[in-house]
Amino acid sequence: MKMIRAILRPDKSEEVVDALSKAGYVALTKLDVIGRGKQKGIQIDEIYYDELPKVMLMLVSEPENTGEIVQIINETAFTGNFGDGKVFVSPVEEAYTVRTRTKGL
Repeated sequence: MKMIRAILRPDKSEEVVDALSKAGYVALTKLDVIGRGKQKGIQIDEIYYDELPKVMLMLVSEPENTGEIVQIINETAFTGNFGDGKVFVSPVEEAYTVRTRTKGL
């Protein structure tokens, strides 16, 4: 299994969630987060914003679906500007469903 974490612009998050849902990937966790990327924030006129609001989506998928999920996120979240986001993929050793106490997705 793979954990996909996507840090996105807040204004693109619903569009990404809808695109994932349409493709059959409905199970996810959505969090409002604050952070900054390589640009260390943004300056608009004389105001410097050190940390910016973002949305983090977290999904767990089978390895064969990971590429498609990352592609959907990248295509849907893209604006071509700084701050479009970042996608991280990492291994998941085990997962359990609390209600049924079963192992796996």
